Amino acid sequence: MSQSGLAAAVERLEERGVDQRAIRVFSHYYEQLEQGTTGLIAESDIEPLSEVTSLEQLQATEDERREALSRTAVVKLNGGLGTSMGLSGPKSLLEVRNGRTFLDVIARQVLALREQYDVEVPLLLMNSFRTRDASLEALAAYPELEVDGLPLDFLQNAEPKLRADDLTPVEWPDDPELEWCPPGHGDVYVAMLASGVLQALRDKGFRYVFLSNSDNLGATCDPTVPVWMAREGIPYVSEVCDRTANDRKGGHLAIRRSDGRIVLRERSMVSEEDDRFFQDTERHPLFHANNLWVDLDALDAKLTESDGVLGLPIIVNRKTVDPSRKDSTPVIQVESAMGTAIEVFAGSRALRIPRSRFRPVKTTNELLLLRSDLFAFDELSRVVAQTDRRDPRVDLDDHYTLIGDFDERFPAGAPSLLECTSLVVHGDVTFGAGVRCVGDVVVEADEPRTIPDDSVLGSDHEGAQGGSR
Repeated sequence: MSQSGLAAAVERLEERGVDQRAIRVFSHYYEQLEQGTTGLIAESDIEPLSEVTSLEQLQATEDERREALSRTAVVKLNGGLGTSMGLSGPKSLLEVRNGRTFLDVIARQVLALREQYDVEVPLLLMNSFRTRDASLEALAAYPELEVDGLPLDFLQNAEPKLRADDLTPVEWPDDPELEWCPPGHGDVYVAMLASGVLQALRDKGFRYVFLSNSDNLGATCDPTVPVWMAREGIPYVSEVCDRTANDRKGGHLAIRRSDGRIVLRERSMVSEEDDRFFQDTERHPLFHANNLWVDLDALDAKLTESDGVLGLPIIVNRKTVDPSRKDSTPVIQVESAMGTAIEVFAGSRALRIPRSRFRPVKTTNELLLLRSDLFAFDELSRVVAQTDRRDPRVDLDDHYTLIGDFDERFPAGAPSLLECTSLVVHGDVTFGAGVRCVGDVVVEADEPRTIPDDSVLGSDHEGAQGGSR
């Protein structure tokens, strides 16, 4: 059964024109899936990661930064559609604030970096087959981004979704594109190799690459990091942040007892009995920010040695073939995470960063924060906090999950959150212009409700709670 399933999957991959090295990676994971490999990392097999260098500890001169930056490229993972927020196109084309999208901000950040240091920093997107056309069309507004000899993007590979019952490629005639999925962002390494981007970068003298998600605008390219890597011969760096209760479900780094290597443990790699250890923020005090720095020479050597198969831990993602239909065929998507490559390179390091470098937007809760007066853009298009206070906790109910519904309920923009410590909204509530939230705010409505312009909400102010007032 499994041999015929693998053969059928490989045939589809070849028909689609997927590179043979990417097919070998898929076959590697298929065999693991067939054998029942779960990718779980037991608490008993690891030690917490405690001694970590901080970004603030790193020192470099402006000349060192400029030289390191001249050999560094920026790669943004841009394959997401943002379907959980009701988007039908690339998530990076969602407006962040002031009419600018994620891609606008990213482009401006890179161009500002070039001007600041007078070096030609390349920006490359790893697009999926669903985000490429629209994203490149958006970047056409920045023709100065192009670097001679380098593309603006490369494609993430695609793989067939597998039926959960017999591991054969699923068939879905209603929408054949739903038979395919990306293989997780761990695919970035073989995609760089197969696309020729890795060799093109090295041919032009680039030594380092900074990898991060396009929805994390805090992840800017800090040239102090490649200075540190060059100085100490570090092949791979993962950025980590202090873990709070809100981050307890995020992945963390640890030390593998068997060989002393640093490993990434995502929640999908944790058994039910170990989950209490995984979520213990005192035991594992740092979470993985998915901002990565890689020595391209070291990456090329590893990929050449393994013929493209880095052997990253498998992630078994169980879904339905049509995510919008829970009654559609159950499938398995075989994935890997790019951060797990930290265990592949001897001498990999973790780097503790300030929270300002981790500002992802996964839901409309985070989008409201980013659109509010808590943040602004500086002259380098970096997202800058306007207060030293911790970000307020935002909890919007299902009326705000989809971006269309969210925008409809904030027609004049986000309320002021500068003095807010938490904002909880239950019900169909529309916010007027100039609304201020102060302290802990709970807004409830049993029927549609509008907060008048210039209202002040909070425990000591009118309109904080109470039915549909």
